Amino acid sequence: MDKKYYWTDESNGVVTVGLTADGQNELGNITFVSLPKVGTSLTTQDTLLNVEADKAVSDIPSPVAGKVIAVNDKATDDPSLLNKTDKADSWIAKIQK
Repeated sequence: MDKKYYWTDESNGVVTVGLTADGQNELGNITFVSLPKVGTSLTTQDTLLNVEADKAVSDIPSPVAGKVIAVNDKATDDPSLLNKTDKADSWIAKIQK
């Protein structure tokens, strides 16, 4: 998945990651997500999350390397949150660089 499909917000070495409107459109309505476990170390070649959606089933790589320090657990119960434009609801994970 192209980097234009991610948004990232960095503060004090912590990067919050989510899907842009382009990423959401590429996937379609998200129906299932498998998020990384807190404490997982990722490289940019590692899968950040697995997504099942209307248009695709995808393994989405991490846009940054680091340690997962938080995940949006609400998205596990309600994957459609990742289709929202409000970053407070639609973030995927927080990664410490």
